[in-house]
Amino acid sequence: MIPLFKKSATLAGAALMTCSLFGTAHAADFPAKDKVITIVVPFAAGGPTDRVARDLAEAMRKPLGGISIVIDSAAGAGGSIGANKTAKAAADGYTLLVHHIGMATMPTLVRNIPFKVESDFEYLGLINEVPMTLIAKPTMAATNYKELSTWINDNKSKVNLGNAGIGSASHLCGLLFQNAIKVDMTTVPYKGTAPAMTDLIGGQIDLMCDQTTNTTSQIEAKKVKAYGVTTAKQLATPALKDLPTLASVGLNNFEVTVWHGLYAPKGTPADVLAKLNGALKVALKDPDFIKKQEGLGAVVVTDKRVDPAEHKKFVSAEIAKWSPIIKAAGVYAD
Repeated sequence: MIPLFKKSATLAGAALMTCSLFGTAHAADFPAKDKVITIVVPFAAGGPTDRVARDLAEAMRKPLGGISIVIDSAAGAGGSIGANKTAKAAADGYTLLVHHIGMATMPTLVRNIPFKVESDFEYLGLINEVPMTLIAKPTMAATNYKELSTWINDNKSKVNLGNAGIGSASHLCGLLFQNAIKVDMTTVPYKGTAPAMTDLIGGQIDLMCDQTTNTTSQIEAKKVKAYGVTTAKQLATPALKDLPTLASVGLNNFEVTVWHGLYAPKGTPADVLAKLNGALKVALKDPDFIKKQEGLGAVVVTDKRVDPAEHKKFVSAEIAKWSPIIKAAGVYAD
């Protein structure tokens, strides 16, 4: 007769072996033809992140064997609702998350965040980066950044700096801009980019720093004045190619882009993660995907940050960059 404790140990070992076999089989069969992959987008449908996710889904379908990929919009709380939904999902590769720079700002910006950005997700790689532009109302007298800087320093808190809401890309860029020039302006948050842009064009606010996806057409139509881009190099986009980098006109160490990355729940099998990362890398080289991203004013990532370890290292560095800026501003997204 086998002693009870030994029998229990034998059963436990068998259970572990069974789980291991099932895990291996699952990874080997991924993705199953009768399954659907869901990409969670933590912002409203129709926005820039939603468009990136839909373009990516289409580009990843073929390298994943033609599997159906659907988009699930789960907006709210600075992007933390959708992120939390993904973190709590089954770790089987069938639920993914496309999130932007908010992955680096949520730990500081969102109160009582129900997950840990650096430990509750598997990192799959960066997707793209979207440059920002510093723009002003059309009646602004300053004709270049040097003149604008003088005007800001003369007016300081009287300057109205608009943004699309707490936690938005324009809000973050505005915080970084104020921190860089050591001037506190009057921040005016709106419920979205559209009303903020309307008031900027109408002269109700003075300045805004926002994504090229939202500003290029307005700059091209001369509805706003543009003073520079937030990238290390000038942009090739026809409407923006003559804009200097803000770094080149005196704003040292001011580089900011809105980047997007792909994530899976923590514990997703390594073989599944490898297949997803491989499909992502194929998608990032897809000519149609690249063309669509360029149409959004985005640059597809081609460097080492498409690898999971480098992606995670990059996000950790971004958290370290944004945390003191957000804390100093004392803003939160509830």
